[in-house]
Amino acid sequence: MVAVLANFLIGLREGLEAALVIGILVAYLVRTERRDRLRPMWVGVGLAIGLSLSVGALLTFTQHGLDTFKAQETFGGVMSLIAVGFVTWMIFWMKRTARGLTSELQGRLDSALAGGAGAIVVTAFVAVAREGVETALFVWSAAKAAGSSSAPITGALLGIAVATVLGWLLYQRAVHLDLGKFFTWTGAGLIVIAAGVLAYGIHDLWEAGILSGPLFDQTAFDVSAQVPPGSWYGTLLRGTINFRPDPSWAEVIAWSTYLGVVMTLFFRPDRSKAASRSAPALRPAEAVPAP
Repeated sequence: MVAVLANFLIGLREGLEAALVIGILVAYLVRTERRDRLRPMWVGVGLAIGLSLSVGALLTFTQHGLDTFKAQETFGGVMSLIAVGFVTWMIFWMKRTARGLTSELQGRLDSALAGGAGAIVVTAFVAVAREGVETALFVWSAAKAAGSSSAPITGALLGIAVATVLGWLLYQRAVHLDLGKFFTWTGAGLIVIAAGVLAYGIHDLWEAGILSGPLFDQTAFDVSAQVPPGSWYGTLLRGTINFRPDPSWAEVIAWSTYLGVVMTLFFRPDRSKAASRSAPALRPAEAVPAP
């Protein structure tokens, strides 16, 4: 259940980002009376979804295809670090570009309309694939860290399903959602999850023999008696933040440093926007123009 909740957040956050992007593209084509370009746009969206599923399948089959423990742990550790880097970059990218996302996508779509159906397919594919690949990579890493093969996937699918419904309701203006607060607090949640994935990736690389040294060999603390891994609260901590009752000093330092630095930067006021605080926050009506 706990693995479901953590990956539900991932699916909800990333799914709503993708849903908003699709809503912006659809609304703009409808508003500019270019409904004939909706079909190639959906083709691009479908190709992006296919790529995301392929990335997830490739990661799974690649790891299972490795015939040695060292190779499996090395692959898992490296991919976990890549996932953390990718997700961290995307969190800050969304924070930086949220206010101008609509105009940016509309500008790309204007150029694509002049280039024909193929350009529309490419524009939609690139816009959605970025979110899809990030989701596949991070869910795979979180699933591996949680040690479960089905619960994390179930949670991510549920999150994507809810995000799809929310995206449609926002497009129809049936609900009002403060997207600024939504992406702020879900972004903070993803940072906490990413810190756990980072620590788990470091642990994988240590088990593979890639990383070594006193910080990796010495246990920082051991609360296995107080927080048994098989207990409900031990499972809760493992499934949400990848908590280990007996982490090494390297894992503790990596987790706390990443969380402290990234969370501080994430909530630091943006000086470039300080002068325009009177401007309205990102609203559904702005993110997804009405047809």
